[in-house]
Amino acid sequence: MTDLASEIRTLAQRAREAARAMAAAPPGAKQTVLLAVARRLAEAWPSLEEANRADLQDAAAAGLSKAKLDRLRLDPRTRDDLVEGLRQVASMPDPVGEIESLSVRPNGLWVGRMRVPLGVIGMVYEARPGATVEASALAVKSGNAILLRGGKEAFRSNLALVGLFREALREAGLPEDAVQLVPHTDRQAVLEMCRLAGYLDVLIPRGGEELIRFVQEHARVPVLAHAKGVNHLYVDDGADLEMAVRLAVNGKAQRPATCNALEKVLVHQAVARDFLPMLARAMAEAGVELRGCPRTREHLPEVTPATEHDWEAEYLDLVLAVKVVDSMDEALAHIARYGSNHTEAIVTQNHTRALRFLREVDASLVLVNASTRFNDGFQLGLGAEIGISTSKLHAYGPMGVRELTTTKFVALGQGHVRR
Repeated sequence: MTDLASEIRTLAQRAREAARAMAAAPPGAKQTVLLAVARRLAEAWPSLEEANRADLQDAAAAGLSKAKLDRLRLDPRTRDDLVEGLRQVASMPDPVGEIESLSVRPNGLWVGRMRVPLGVIGMVYEARPGATVEASALAVKSGNAILLRGGKEAFRSNLALVGLFREALREAGLPEDAVQLVPHTDRQAVLEMCRLAGYLDVLIPRGGEELIRFVQEHARVPVLAHAKGVNHLYVDDGADLEMAVRLAVNGKAQRPATCNALEKVLVHQAVARDFLPMLARAMAEAGVELRGCPRTREHLPEVTPATEHDWEAEYLDLVLAVKVVDSMDEALAHIARYGSNHTEAIVTQNHTRALRFLREVDASLVLVNASTRFNDGFQLGLGAEIGISTSKLHAYGPMGVRELTTTKFVALGQGHVRR
């Protein structure tokens, strides 16, 4: 065994020992930890900003895109969102120990399901230090331990943030090894985490398509994939076109490097002539490059022709592909072929078509007359998310506190024996 493999296995062993204590931790102790981190986050912000500035300087020198630098940056708005998220998670009901579906069998035996932590969570992610706070908070609240391997772009920021959790855990009398950061950012460290069968109960990758595929191909432990977001907005016949433009700009331009950013717009042919010039003007003002199908270019001859790659791509940048479709059926078929089960939205004033879109589109969040940017644990009332599962088992969509637990059967008898 190499020194790196041995070191990561040691971290995982410490996490497994911590997980036993976290599973039995009182709800009040876990709440104390999260509120303490929220307080420390605000108090220690100047030093966190200093660590983040160093990360940003190195990332800029390495040529990281403007959109990805935006994800890496810790600013006052991020601080406020993280503090509020910590407080929300802290105030949520603790699911651990809940007994669900309790019923009595004909022989008098009571049978139910008790909600329990998953155990030790491994998480591999890139360039977003806010994810360190969200994942750690959810792991603590749900009684799990977590082993984090962040990207090199955010190493200083992640180290400082994990330190806040470890201090708060120690002061609350809980094991600080419930939250650990792998101190190596190369791909070999990811490979060693993939091999931790018997130590990790689940591995959650968040990041680019290459990272997700690498983890899925090499993991010997269960994987909850946070896959790419090839997200569509379908503008239906008779849609409110001003609303559609507003939703498209918000989805594409607000935070283009996020997985819930809009990547494609499908436009019903009946509204294309009126809608496409409106969309082009708004996207030009937002600095977005359009790429269009031949029918789109009939109305917008100046846009770049779209290729097959454009329908498959997750840009994570200020680029948007546009396609004119003949019908809702064609839009649904296009989404079924090119979508990534992440986020899909329709703009329509037709109730029947809205309900059909909700029923037939296979994605972790399907929206009517709302921006794709709402596929986010905080926005959907989870307080935070550890990732957006696109793999359906064991969760589908943003994963909050309850999604980091499972259930075991429990049975209550009075000397019952099987006959």
